[in-house]
Amino acid sequence: MAKRTLIRLKAGAERFNYRIAGLGFRDGHVLVHRAVHEPFWTFPGGRAEIGETSEETLKREMVEELGVEVTVHRLLWIVENFFRYKQRDWHELGLYYLMDLPPEFPFLSGEIIHRVEDGDNHLEFKWVPATRNALTALDIPPYFIADEIENLPVAPRHLVWRDGDLDGKD
Repeated sequence: MAKRTLIRLKAGAERFNYRIAGLGFRDGHVLVHRAVHEPFWTFPGGRAEIGETSEETLKREMVEELGVEVTVHRLLWIVENFFRYKQRDWHELGLYYLMDLPPEFPFLSGEIIHRVEDGDNHLEFKWVPATRNALTALDIPPYFIADEIENLPVAPRHLVWRDGDLDGKD
């Protein structure tokens, strides 16, 4: 496989990231994931590659991370996200889509599905109730999504969001 060129820029201690994520729902739950060494969860997805559309990115990431083909639906949010992570300031452009996972993808409320991506990057996935309270309790940035999870936008919404320090290190 050819080496991928993911879209991420370094400018001194600062970073720029172009991330695509999907919100997949089933039985009143939404799928979330995290790297096992991280204290926070987020919505599945990843960085786009040069020459790849955002929908192609989401489909590729779900095949790589979950081993399934997803159907990508409407764009929910375009987010200019600013946060601090690992003692660095990040500027992230994030596109968040509504997506469907195939029916054969397992649904077990509260159960963790372990996957390994790229050898050292161990990810875990689980279904959580798609409610403000559940997302707030689980610590899922960007945090505005918890406020909108029960009433998703009908048209793409653009916003600027500042999450602050994600790992508590300053």
